[in-house]
Amino acid sequence: METLFQAISELQPGDKWRRLFEKLWPAYHKWFLKEGDKARPKFLTCERALKSYMPELMPTYERLLELAGGSDQAARFLSLYNPTPYMSGCSQAVWTRDEPFLVRNYDYSAKLWEALQLHTAWNGRQVIATSDCLWGVLDGMNESGLAVSLAFGGRKIVGDGFGIPLILRYILEFCETTSEATEVLSRVPSHMAYNVTLLDKAGSHATVFISPDRDPIISRQALATNHQGSVEWAEHARATASLDRAHFLSLRLHDEGETRDRFISRFFEPPLYQTKHHIGWGTLYTSIYDPASGQVVCRWPAYSLEQGMEDFTERGLVVRFQ
Repeated sequence: METLFQAISELQPGDKWRRLFEKLWPAYHKWFLKEGDKARPKFLTCERALKSYMPELMPTYERLLELAGGSDQAARFLSLYNPTPYMSGCSQAVWTRDEPFLVRNYDYSAKLWEALQLHTAWNGRQVIATSDCLWGVLDGMNESGLAVSLAFGGRKIVGDGFGIPLILRYILEFCETTSEATEVLSRVPSHMAYNVTLLDKAGSHATVFISPDRDPIISRQALATNHQGSVEWAEHARATASLDRAHFLSLRLHDEGETRDRFISRFFEPPLYQTKHHIGWGTLYTSIYDPASGQVVCRWPAYSLEQGMEDFTERGLVVRFQ
């Protein structure tokens, strides 16, 4: 199986983003209608929610909608308010010794992955992020040195709120510190359960456990997989080896003999690295975010792509999955 991974720089939304929309919209449109048009909220509901919780995003949202052609369904989709439910499996951790960094594996279906890294400055702050839902964020870092990553929280509950990729976009556009980001995660509702790990340039880190039916839990935990405290969805936890991955990460983070490079290499080994691509559940990439240096590294077993805010390189890379 092969996927073309693209790194694209466009500081302000323009023709490059419009071409991405035209390429990806047919698949996203189908996903948007998966449960029927009436299952998704009306435009005015979406607009009111966006203005209420993330008003600073409105100029960017309106510009992207203009580039997308301005249709009702595109407007509702781009708001990411009460989107079609979805889930993934991920491992993420903060290395807190020496020079702290955030590292993560993203586990999902290669057929449903955008395979896209975007370098933008839509609101005056540069952001490098792995894209989802055309302007959302799976993981990323901004020029202030704030890094963020998401993992599905392992709960079936679905409620009123935004798709987490848009909340992470909002954080990277307008926050500078872990403290500011945790405030956003405590205030802006998510429609599903997620575990969000944060690290800023000062070395402050947190993992925030959010769900639509209960208050966020802000912890100093330096790792997250796909459960929140105790396992609530046993089948999903077993399928993704969530407990095994969390235990393994904890052991490595508390091992005084563990080194920075060895810790990163663990993400290409069992139980962190997933190879079930034939059933749509494999590790698609590993990201390493170093706030102190501003370096962003996207890695695969046989490839590596290093980027920086001031030396971002556009390129395409064919990634092969076994």
